[in-house]
Amino acid sequence: MNAITIPATELQTQARRRALHDPDWVRWGLTAVTVGFIFLFLCLPVAIVITEAFAKGWQAYWSALARPETRSAIELTLLTALATVPLNTVFGIAAAWAITRFEFPGKSLLTTLIDLPFSVSPVISGLIFVLLFGAQGWFGEWLSAHDVKIIFAVPGIILATLFVTFPFVARELIPLMQEMGSEEEEAALSLGAGGWKTFFLITLPNIKWGLLYGVLLCNARAMGEFGAVSVVSGHIRGLTNTLPLHVEVSYNEYDFVGSFASASILAGLAIVTLILKSILEWKKR
Repeated sequence: MNAITIPATELQTQARRRALHDPDWVRWGLTAVTVGFIFLFLCLPVAIVITEAFAKGWQAYWSALARPETRSAIELTLLTALATVPLNTVFGIAAAWAITRFEFPGKSLLTTLIDLPFSVSPVISGLIFVLLFGAQGWFGEWLSAHDVKIIFAVPGIILATLFVTFPFVARELIPLMQEMGSEEEEAALSLGAGGWKTFFLITLPNIKWGLLYGVLLCNARAMGEFGAVSVVSGHIRGLTNTLPLHVEVSYNEYDFVGSFASASILAGLAIVTLILKSILEWKKR
């Protein structure tokens, strides 16, 4: 009896199927590791923060948030975000437009500099501003003579936050605009549309979800920044403590309810950010 021969194409199909489908134990093992990692380093810390915040009841929680220094920290955090996010949005759009639509000397250098805050420690970036605008810094004498306060004041906090957050919008828009191309914009310009009209009617609708995604990440980082702000703020209670710094100060003073109550706001911001991030990723696709 002759052996049944399997066509070569079918053998190739079977080999391809085996290569693309891992064994069940591999898939379940990787899934278990991923879920365990997410639970230990994301879900469990958030649960602990919320549990500790309400450990002494709702009244203690709201009392901790109603303290003047806590309200001041929340207001300063919101002020910092309101100042930095719009500026970084404008910069991100301008930088992405310039890099993806024009050729000019120093283009590669500009692209590299946009990534600089990702490679520099936030503490180092805060120290740079101290060396520039501090009392012993390069411009410290001139600033003191004109009674201008940057370090250990709100302007320094905003500058440090601007530095660590400005890549987010630009880095989200650059690959998106490169993939989009410029054909539609060129067609609009050839039909007589001006630059601003082309931007608002052609470019902005095409990049809106990527832009919102970058703004969302920028806002989350601005509200949660600790390292750079810690260096330039001076930790002045009620004046230069943002919410992350207030959490640290409260914890070091053994005010655990106040510390975790403030941290719960940041944890809630993180959860909302993740939800909105997932929605925007779906919209982009």
